[in-house]
Amino acid sequence: MDWIADIRLTDGPLYWTAWVLGAAATAYLIWRPRPLGLRRWLLSAAAALVAAAGLVLLVHWILIYITPVFPDDLPFTVLAWVFAAVAALMLMLLRIPTGSWPRRALDTGALLGVVLLCSVQVNAYFGLNRTVADLTGTALNRIPALEQELMRQPGSDARPLAGWSPGTELPDDGVLRTASIPGTVSGLHTRASYVYLPPAYFAPDRPALPVLVLVPGQPGGPADWLTGGSLVPRMESFADRHGGVAPVVVVVDPNGSQSANTLCMDSDLAKADTYLSQDVPAWIMNTLDVDADPRQWAVGGFSFGATCAVQQVTRHPERFTGFLAFASESEPALAKERQKTIDAAFHGDTGAFDAQVPLTLMKERQYPGKVAYFAAGATDPEFVANLKALEAAARGAGFTVQADVVEHTGHSWDMLTPGMDNGLELLATHWGWER
Repeated sequence: MDWIADIRLTDGPLYWTAWVLGAAATAYLIWRPRPLGLRRWLLSAAAALVAAAGLVLLVHWILIYITPVFPDDLPFTVLAWVFAAVAALMLMLLRIPTGSWPRRALDTGALLGVVLLCSVQVNAYFGLNRTVADLTGTALNRIPALEQELMRQPGSDARPLAGWSPGTELPDDGVLRTASIPGTVSGLHTRASYVYLPPAYFAPDRPALPVLVLVPGQPGGPADWLTGGSLVPRMESFADRHGGVAPVVVVVDPNGSQSANTLCMDSDLAKADTYLSQDVPAWIMNTLDVDADPRQWAVGGFSFGATCAVQQVTRHPERFTGFLAFASESEPALAKERQKTIDAAFHGDTGAFDAQVPLTLMKERQYPGKVAYFAAGATDPEFVANLKALEAAARGAGFTVQADVVEHTGHSWDMLTPGMDNGLELLATHWGWER
């Protein structure tokens, strides 16, 4: 049944089938049958659409401003598709009092057709689950744990990458493994991490490779970098262009659950900063053959993870040389209202919060020799504004900066094309080993 797992969700036959079914179902719900007479039906349908819009906007307002679920507005495109699904439900409910059972079944089928289309479109917007396997997690379940033979061996001393050549044919591909990175110092309980080892890692005289730590978005988890982020094919492509050389990539989890938000700070919520700046680097150094020089270490992330990446380099320039920030927030946040974040994480102490915010740190410090890459989707105005503010601050603080506003893309993993390639090439140039 592998063919089912390989079915595409963001393009291809299923995607377009959902369009056809959804459009036909929408036309049916709007036009036929009209159990109340044409005039009354049009008035009732208009009222249902207004009610659907009001309900969506009310729930969105509650999620953003009342409950700490989302710190940023949901994209307009996503809200529009949610409205379409709720409107279809309202139109179906208008038919229930007068419809026969066969007609009610047909109405329900039409509703499901619209909901299918809306679900496919929301998923396509975020670019998260590209195949059925991504959605079900079947491919992730087959990733093996990191074997002992791939770990750092006692007394091993990898060769410097500068001037290194493999001396023998390298494997065509790298490997992906799962690992558990404990919160030894931070006390943080986290989900499984993922480790990508490039072809050069398997050379007989293994070179000391750079390190890229990646952080997922929120809500989300490390696996999102494999599905929406297409991490493995992107890294394989990079390694192929660089003679099998690529960073060792470690995808980590500073939150511990799908919905948690630790702000990537040491606060009343958790010691997430300690986890990322101490526990993770210590585990990598003790477990993997990598370059110990922090000038060869970088951190990156998407959305919440991008905010984490900027935080880590601005707070710990002695640990990381640069960051890749895909759709970063301007600062860490639990809610739209800044004070709610400060109250929940720092007992209302604004000074304690500000002391850890990247925009504050980049005003107070200089970061010569550090590199910053920013990307945001052109149709995501809030995060484009964040990009511009952070880009200006980073340039003023001495970073070497590159920024891309990716056309025809919103708050989506799709910005990694071309963002990931551009960011990795910037790091390779900075590391001085572009090949």
